[in-house]
Amino acid sequence: MKLKVCLIQDAPIFFNKEKTIQKIEDLTVKHAKEGCGLIVFPESFIPGYPRGFSFGAVIGSRSDEGRALYNEYYKNSIDLESDDLKKLEKLAKSTKTYLVIGITEKQYVNGSLFCSMLYISPKTGLLGVHRKIKPTGTERLIWAEAGAESLVTFQTGIGRLGGLICWENYMPLARMSMYNKGVEIYIAPTADSREAWSATMQQIALEGRCFVLGCNQYFTKSMLPEKYQHLVKDEPEIMCPGGSVIVSPLGKVIAGPVFNKQEALTAEIDLEDITKSKLDFDVIGHYTRNDLFDFGVKGQPETLNESQN
Repeated sequence: MKLKVCLIQDAPIFFNKEKTIQKIEDLTVKHAKEGCGLIVFPESFIPGYPRGFSFGAVIGSRSDEGRALYNEYYKNSIDLESDDLKKLEKLAKSTKTYLVIGITEKQYVNGSLFCSMLYISPKTGLLGVHRKIKPTGTERLIWAEAGAESLVTFQTGIGRLGGLICWENYMPLARMSMYNKGVEIYIAPTADSREAWSATMQQIALEGRCFVLGCNQYFTKSMLPEKYQHLVKDEPEIMCPGGSVIVSPLGKVIAGPVFNKQEALTAEIDLEDITKSKLDFDVIGHYTRNDLFDFGVKGQPETLNESQN
């Protein structure tokens, strides 16, 4: 089966949930008309990845300004019980497009934020959510960490979807939790814009014998509202140059990586290439040594079939 995929290397309307959702709608309609059946948005695209922000925190103290900023971030994050999700589900259905969207998710009952990835089907709406199991560095100040219930995969009309966010992809056992579920289209929203990130995406493709879609924002300091400019005065003008890339199951880069510009990176992929790639290597099949190694994940859900949702 052939599928046209699209990675949105762009910037949100920073810390403005409503306008960013409108931008997602505009971009989705545009690229769905071009035949894209799967559209991916970067890590924390809603309401923006707060690169360079300290939230007024140092070891031993937090500032009132930082708490106010966190409150603003919280208010512009996505509550999956709200109409925000319904808008995105309606968008997927009306465009007949699968959407994978990086968000910061708020949970009203506990006030925590999660770095999350929404999987939305045009047939059944929200398939499920992957929440980052280990935020990186000082991301841990603003994002809680999730458990194995978040290591989700979905059997859909376009193949088996799964993936991890940003530096979770450097966690070998987290990657193995995806391979073990037979992931075919591995989705990796990120904020890592180093050239070396492409090598990580190629390694995952070769290791998992899957297509890998690495999607990042392109973001400049001037895109920030004026009221936030003083918070990033020491950052370069191009705060995130991108680096989005699409890799085949044999580790070949078939689109990208793209740097220093906004772009919708597209490619046609053929799922039969996955089977072909497993002739000589299958990480959960003939290339395993189950007599030597045990692998288990505590609480990881079974792969959800789209028709079960």
